[in-house]
Amino acid sequence: MGVERTRGASVKSRWALVVMGTWIMGSICMSVVATENFYTIDRLLDTSTNVEFHGAVQKLGHAPARDLLRYLSSELNRLYFQTWNVAQLVLGVLVLWLVGRSPTRPEPPRRRALWGVAVMLGIVVVMLAYLTPQIVSLGRSLDFVPRDPAPPGMQKFWILHAAYTSLEMLKLLTGLMVAWWITNWGDTPRLGV
Repeated sequence: MGVERTRGASVKSRWALVVMGTWIMGSICMSVVATENFYTIDRLLDTSTNVEFHGAVQKLGHAPARDLLRYLSSELNRLYFQTWNVAQLVLGVLVLWLVGRSPTRPEPPRRRALWGVAVMLGIVVVMLAYLTPQIVSLGRSLDFVPRDPAPPGMQKFWILHAAYTSLEMLKLLTGLMVAWWITNWGDTPRLGV
């Protein structure tokens, strides 16, 4: 019975690592996708060899076409972040369950991992319940508004964006520490072993 319980806890540890890896990589991928969505617009406008694309840009004009593409990119990013924040809740609850259901693990690393996941979930809740709705609402009010001079609300938008980014970095760092604690429970297999 003790061997089966230990084996079950080891399987849960491995699955907890898989889910943590998914969570960490998902967060990194979201950051890359959101940034690249905006950079791709200027790259396309400057370097695309697609004749139809350039014809459409000429019909609209370069500035209106850029504004339209930036609006599309903003809406996609808004959708991606709202969806990702909900998905993170699912991943976080799953890791919490997997770590919590590993009672044969050494207590200090297990407790640290549980607290770390709880901190990550708390950050996601703040992002989902407050920051993301604020950024989406304010961002939409700034769509198609001239940027020179900076419109009212732009400073608040960047403050919210900086807060979101800072919390995201804190969440990622915490996630790496949680993965480290789970890995160092003793029986979780190391890469290459």
